[in-house]
Amino acid sequence: MGTLEANRTVEAVWRIESARVIAGLTRMVHDVGLAEELAQDALVAALEQWPESGVPDNPGAWLMAIAKRRAIDQFRRRETLERKVVEIGRDLETQELPTAEPDFDAIDSNISDDLLRLVFISCHPVLSTEARVALTLRLLGGLTTEEIARAFLTPEPTIAQRIVRAKKTLAKKKVPFEVPGAAELGERLASVCEVVYLVFNEGYSATGGSDWVRPTLCEDAMRLGRMLAELVPAEREVHGLIALMEIQASRTRARVGPGGEPVLLLDQDRRRWDQLLINRGLAALDRAAKLPGQAGPYEVQAAIAACHARARTPEQTDWTRIAALYARLVQVLPSPVVELHRAVAMSMAFGPEIGLRIVDELVDEPLLKNYHLLPSVRGDLLGKLDRHAEASAEFARAAELTRNEVEQRLLRDRAAKAAARAGELG
Repeated sequence: MGTLEANRTVEAVWRIESARVIAGLTRMVHDVGLAEELAQDALVAALEQWPESGVPDNPGAWLMAIAKRRAIDQFRRRETLERKVVEIGRDLETQELPTAEPDFDAIDSNISDDLLRLVFISCHPVLSTEARVALTLRLLGGLTTEEIARAFLTPEPTIAQRIVRAKKTLAKKKVPFEVPGAAELGERLASVCEVVYLVFNEGYSATGGSDWVRPTLCEDAMRLGRMLAELVPAEREVHGLIALMEIQASRTRARVGPGGEPVLLLDQDRRRWDQLLINRGLAALDRAAKLPGQAGPYEVQAAIAACHARARTPEQTDWTRIAALYARLVQVLPSPVVELHRAVAMSMAFGPEIGLRIVDELVDEPLLKNYHLLPSVRGDLLGKLDRHAEASAEFARAAELTRNEVEQRLLRDRAAKAAARAGELG
């Protein structure tokens, strides 16, 4: 096998196996930072050896064996040798590096629990939101620091510092490597879902930079969501989250025009929507509905997305049902942003006057002061009411608030068109 081919194989294997390896090592060494260092050592060993030896039949087991050997080598250099060697497994001390496939049945039997523990420690509330996102993509997504920095348009040293600080915080706070008890499971799981959806949203509607969408981030988030669903299959809201991401991601190809310009929902060519993702999303939504409990925010949003997915044309969209679903979403997730989206649905179902009335009540909302979608929505509604001069001003203000270059151009274009329309009407 050539070096280039081997390196590509190692990279692919790492994306698949790194979370399992780090999770297993964290249970053994009780330090997520050390566990990742050991896993990285195993990755380097693979890059060095696989071009010559070929890829082992069970590459994940190979990586784990190398990492565990590195752990023992480290503990040998410490005064706590005997205690640590016993914790990891006295039998490993006499093992040679694997030339054939090692027996990892004991490790594999615990891997699901270890992965779930790693999910919860990566998204622990003691960490800032930015740190949780970076650490999750690093430990569970298998992304390099450079890849995370590029995805979020953030300097690589900044991302590296976030990850280092996150590991130090977890160690300093002595955050246990465990699944939270029943009393705090709901809150902690909500934190995990929030991180996954933040990653997805940054890919679906980039907050900055020159791209409207970043599909790779969406794919990373969906992969994390599917992993989470396998680990906690009885959690209704997790399936709701997957349904929401799958259905929204189905529109990715249709959301960008030939020149990279944004294409709004009602203008999209629905033939370009990914039917496989839609069907997977609808199936996840059905699984969620069959589980006990009430629909949470992600499930309700997925139900809204499903209304769009089921409509073959924009005219067939059931806006009355969407408005009702937004009313329910306001109850389970009260927020000015949700109320703004409800205003759009109400305007589509019952007329722009109704929508504008709701939006005008949000104008002085502090949380929406710098939110570009508020003037954007207001401009759209004003335009439908033939108040084009006011609409132009709103679109121009929205363009000033967004940091995404593609969206800026779209909003400035809408401002110019509204101004021209106002001039035509005198």
